[in-house]
Order: sequence, then C-alpha cells, then structure tokens
Amino acid sequence: MTLATTVLAAAGEVTTGEKWVFFLLAPVAIIGALGMVIARNAVHSALWLVLTMLSLGVFYIVQAGPFIGMVQIIVYTGAIMMLFLFVLMLVGRDASDSVIETLRGQKVAAIILGVGLAALLGTGLYRALQGTVPAGLDSANANGNVQGIASLLFTKYVYIFEVTSALLITAAVGAMILAHRERAEGERVGQVAKMRERFQPGNYPGPKAGPGVFANSTSVATPAKLPDGSPAERSISPILPTRELTSAEIANKHTEGK
Repeated sequence: MTLATTVLAAAGEVTTGEKWVFFLLAPVAIIGALGMVIARNAVHSALWLVLTMLSLGVFYIVQAGPFIGMVQIIVYTGAIMMLFLFVLMLVGRDASDSVIETLRGQKVAAIILGVGLAALLGTGLYRALQGTVPAGLDSANANGNVQGIASLLFTKYVYIFEVTSALLITAAVGAMILAHRERAEGERVGQVAKMRERFQPGNYPGPKAGPGVFANSTSVATPAKLPDGSPAERSISPILPTRELTSAEIANKHTEGK
C-alpha cells in the first residue's frame, strides 16, 4: 500500500490516533492563542502564536493534507513568524509601547471592527455550511494532495487567492504605520551635529589604539601603552575588566630600540 493510498483511506474515517492527536493538541493550540492575546510582551506574544501554528500544521497533516501542513510549519512558523520575531527584537518593542497610541482611538476601533468581523465571518460560514454533507478528500486527492491544491488554487480560487495576497500586503503596510513612532525635533540628530560633537574640545576624534598594542600581553583586556609608559584607557572597551598583570609582565623589557 502506497503513501497516497494510506492518506486517502485515512481521509474517510476518524481513527483512534487522529482522535488522540486532536485531544492532545487542541488544548495546546487554544493555550497558545490565548497566550498570544494576553501576553504583554510582543516577543512572548509571537512565541505563543508559533505554538498555535505548529499545532495547526499537525492538524492539517492528520487530516490528509500533508502539503498544507508542511507549508504551515515551514513557511508560516519557520519563516514568517521568525521574521516577525527578529523584527520585534531589533526594533525593541516592549510592554510600555503598547499603551502609547500613535492614532487616537485605534484600540476602541480595533475592538469594534474585530467583533464585527468575527460576527460577519461566523454568520457567513454558518449560512454557507448549513445542510452541507462532508464529502471528504477522496476526489480532491485523487491525483495527489499537491496536484489537487494546485488545480483548485490556480483555476477556481485564483481571484480569491490574489485578493487575499493584496489584503496581506495591506495588513503589513498598516502594521508598519501603526508601529511607527514619530521623533521629536530634539531627538533627530543630523550628520553635521554628529561631526561637530565628535570634534568638540575634550573628545578624541582620531583612531584609537587597539588592545595589546605596545603592551606586554596580547590579551584584549590589556590596555595599550602611551609614549610615557602609562596605560591608555581609550584602548579597551569600558565593559571589559582590565586584566591584572604580574610583576614580570609589568617589568620593562627594554625593547624600545629594537
């Protein structure tokens, strides 16, 4: 029995293993969804959503949809959500930013529109599926799961697919607009101001000596020596502790003329 035959046979009935997978992962998916909404930290919210997407991918695979299940795991969980996570970590959004509204009334409008959209989708699905008898995936997967998805996606649902892609792009642009923070005039520092600050009296605009230069040790925590023999404090990073040298290392090696 081939893999395709096994998948088609499993699509027509609910097996014991499928029930166990559902009862084990359904609470995990719900917990992840609730954690995404409740979490105050944006990074934690994204990680909770990853948990839910992983559970959904397993559900698709169990329901004789291996292609969409792997796409859910590889593309959405592995690529898009990791991209969101990296962007959040780079931007540095935290819980304090969530209380700042860049647009007045956006939270109230989001709640009202979200409830309205949920009611609209629920009513539409109820009316569309009322009296519908499940037909299974036997006919759709007759030539293979990937071939069946491609046939429907690029023939019957091609316009819906294009509209969905346009909505996703619009949502991405809207998210960037909502997350944008305007800087005050005093916070903007131009190149001219940076140059003047760099060359102000008391600063050191020239290149700094690297750690270990003209020193008695090659450690990056050993400061360079100035012409008078004193250590150069600017040669090492302030976050590195200065390496303590022994008396033999401190002693002059008389290598000035060599």
